[in-house]
Amino acid sequence: MAAASLLLAGCGSKASETDTANAESCVDTSGETIKVGALNSLSGTMAISEVTVRNAIDLAVEQINADGGVLGKQIQLVGEDGASEPTVFAEKAEKLISSDCVAAVFGGWTSSSRKAMLPVFESANSLLYYPVQYEGLEASPNIFYTGATTNQQIVPALDYLKEKGVKSLYLVGSDYVFPQTANRIIKAYAEANGIEIKGEDYTPLGSTDFSTIINKVRTADADAVFNTLNGDSNVAFFREYKNVGLTPQDMPVVSVSIAEEEVGGIGVQNIDGQLTAWDYYQTIDTPVNNEFVKAYKDKFGADKPTSDPMEAAYVSVFLWKNTVEKAGSFDVKAIQDNADGVTFEAPEGLVTIDGENHHITKTARIGEIRPDGLIYTVWESPGPIEPDPFLKSYPWAAGLSG
Repeated sequence: MAAASLLLAGCGSKASETDTANAESCVDTSGETIKVGALNSLSGTMAISEVTVRNAIDLAVEQINADGGVLGKQIQLVGEDGASEPTVFAEKAEKLISSDCVAAVFGGWTSSSRKAMLPVFESANSLLYYPVQYEGLEASPNIFYTGATTNQQIVPALDYLKEKGVKSLYLVGSDYVFPQTANRIIKAYAEANGIEIKGEDYTPLGSTDFSTIINKVRTADADAVFNTLNGDSNVAFFREYKNVGLTPQDMPVVSVSIAEEEVGGIGVQNIDGQLTAWDYYQTIDTPVNNEFVKAYKDKFGADKPTSDPMEAAYVSVFLWKNTVEKAGSFDVKAIQDNADGVTFEAPEGLVTIDGENHHITKTARIGEIRPDGLIYTVWESPGPIEPDPFLKSYPWAAGLSG
């Protein structure tokens, strides 16, 4: 399979294909149930974002079981807490694979958590379904990426800003893999498109003091801010942003890690009018999404919003189910060999697995946060965008994956 030969950018050496293929599996398919794992941060700085992802996985499993399960077997979900620490994610992934004997794992959020888990899944020849937008420049035969890669989120956001006349940007992000790599891509795009980068600042995950950075942003006087902060740092950032008098009209912020559930934590009064770039919003008005939103709120509460990462997690469970049923097997190689072209009519729209790079098609959407705390689409791509994780179709990105 083509995906098995892809190398991981920046991840060091990986298990050989022979070693991976020969890895022993303890998955038990003899009974009436099949185990899968859910690995999400239920504590720590990322819990503000990841609890809802776990909820979405629970909902998908419940719905699939109510509809007869997978290949006639009920799904038994084994949950673990990654505690917002990459090393914990790796340890819990190992436990789920070797001790709990799960057929697949759904979870992860930060790129640091994904990169920590990746060698675990490759060496054990197990499957991770990763549901969050990320920085691209990666593909693995043992990971299915159901969130957006950069040409389905960051590049469309930059195109949108360019169309709106933005000539300068200030970059603010958390100090880890995703923001740093995303900003390398943003800077390459900016250089090719005549956009000036007026500043670039990073802060550790969980940081709450943004006075210095916000002062630098204010004095730089950029046309817009591109925000790759993650987790609860966004709360402090946007409160300080408003405190110093910056507004979406004067200097809009485009965020790629703030979804509906984070808006409440930040306070809608601090973020009303700001922009986001995702592929899904609760406000998408289609029968499929309206049914999904109703089911989620019925299960978890009328005040609980749906969002892009949790929708992508929900979708990932159904894509695994559909691939298993196409393959007629829970075997990893059978799933890999049959993944290409598998579809699901998702709340975000039709998605399709690319069997070569294990990403899926996504419709890009720019949204505006409104006073009701929800995000409304102000622009969307004409249709689903084919995944291009290594940005091969963009001349300005040449050399980024090296």
